[in-house]
Amino acid sequence: MPRFVVLEHRLPPSDARGLHWDLMLETPPMLRTWALSAAPARQVDIAAELLPPHRPEYLDYEGPVSGNRGTVERWDQGEFHWLSDEPDRVEVVFAGQRLEGRAMLERQADTAQRWVFTWPEV
Repeated sequence: MPRFVVLEHRLPPSDARGLHWDLMLETPPMLRTWALSAAPARQVDIAAELLPPHRPEYLDYEGPVSGNRGTVERWDQGEFHWLSDEPDRVEVVFAGQRLEGRAMLERQADTAQRWVFTWPEV
């Protein structure tokens, strides 16, 4: 099964984006990545931004990010399987330590970068 990781990404004070959580799904050869505005929580819609693909090394990495872009710390990791992978909607089932069960990412109609992460009740 493919792996996933959620990294708590602390940015330097000079970066206006502030603290966010990077959700990364293993889709070889890279990691499909979204920046979540908050830590994943059940029954809460969380704003997400689609980011460029990341290197697979982030599945196992914690520490400083190159280019003085802050630090990352693992919030959760595990495996997942796809339920759907469409241009405007991704649905997966997570098997992690914190993230467990079905979750969705849905693209907002007004832009390619804005998505919403939803982790409904089990």
